[in-house]
Amino acid sequence: MKYNRTEISDKIGFSSVIDPKFKTNLLTVRFITSLGKETVSANALGIGILSDANGRLKTIAELSERLSSLYGASVSCFSRKRGDLQILGFSSSWINGRYALDGENLDEEMSQIIKDCIFYPNAENGEFDGELFRIAKKELLDRIDAELNNKRAYAISKAEEIAFRGEPAELSETGSREDAEKVTSADAYGAYLNILKTSQIEIIYVSSEENNALKDMFTEEFSKLERKPNEYVFRSKSPVKPDAEVFSEEMDVRQCKMVMTFKSGSDDRFALQMMSMIYGATPVSKLFANVREKMSLCYYCASRFSAVKNFLMVDSGVEKSNIEKAKNEILNQLDEIIKGNISDEEMQSALLSLDNAYNAVGDTPSSYSSWYFERFCDGEILTPQELFKNYSSITKARIIQAASTLKLDSIYYMLNKEAE
Repeated sequence: MKYNRTEISDKIGFSSVIDPKFKTNLLTVRFITSLGKETVSANALGIGILSDANGRLKTIAELSERLSSLYGASVSCFSRKRGDLQILGFSSSWINGRYALDGENLDEEMSQIIKDCIFYPNAENGEFDGELFRIAKKELLDRIDAELNNKRAYAISKAEEIAFRGEPAELSETGSREDAEKVTSADAYGAYLNILKTSQIEIIYVSSEENNALKDMFTEEFSKLERKPNEYVFRSKSPVKPDAEVFSEEMDVRQCKMVMTFKSGSDDRFALQMMSMIYGATPVSKLFANVREKMSLCYYCASRFSAVKNFLMVDSGVEKSNIEKAKNEILNQLDEIIKGNISDEEMQSALLSLDNAYNAVGDTPSSYSSWYFERFCDGEILTPQELFKNYSSITKARIIQAASTLKLDSIYYMLNKEAE
């Protein structure tokens, strides 16, 4: 495998990850911008519509038919949240040209489609095509509505809203339904133009061989634009509340949800991640082994640590009658770590879990793309093996110290409605 990144313009990076084992190519363009209540939904729509059609293939049907003729090539868009930032993406996948039956130049064909979608969308007079926008907006609203049906995801989203109140990270990656409903086609097109102008852009191409023509295309097209990219901070600690905030709401659910968030001022993110693995991120962790298995206080109970905001979350599904017991035992298991009750087996299990996860990087083109984008955001480009060394040297003392910096910030409860 060979990785290389070059800056093709101010705040625009083009990375290539070359691995001979792949039979498909993956290109992902990520637009990095701020999360803001006034812009988040318009941004999601402004980029999300780009994979539906373009100025040459003007309808969803036309673009789909053309992609199908290229051996099932695909284009798609996404909107994600990373701390206080919104990551908007355009992604395309197609088979390597050497597998084309009739010798078609698939790289050239896909380069043209990608160029048309990103730089020449189906828009006129300052707004997107009306029918395309109507469909894209409905899809976004359906996506927002669908989150409510996924109760675990909804509970996590609400917990983050409470934990990060007053910070950009309180917003979802698509905004609320109310905000999305207000967005017009002109708003979305204006957001699209602003993203091209002000965002930081990372392009990652994963293939079995280099494609300099693709890099040249992006260099040429971006050179035509007037850009004034902003500076973005990729990691921002969230201040802990003086007193833990408790928020609950009743919903039509059979299983209650409890999400606890903790915050830390520590800079030892590797020790905090290892601590989370031991605490509740693996099937042999303290939360799983004790709160779920031994004491049967919940249906699931897991922790996750995010270095982006320096917070740890524990989410669980519980019976209402067990909520208080589960909460106390979750806090007790954290105290056990702070007291130093960490076995060699727990340390080894956490390392093995991390090692397994890192060894899977490179199994697919998308895993490479995600890995190197995250390393770019971290500010240090490391291979999975190099990053793993940061964890293999962590001592119990560092984990204990890291755990002791965690403070309970908030608790979100999703309660089932009492029977009539």
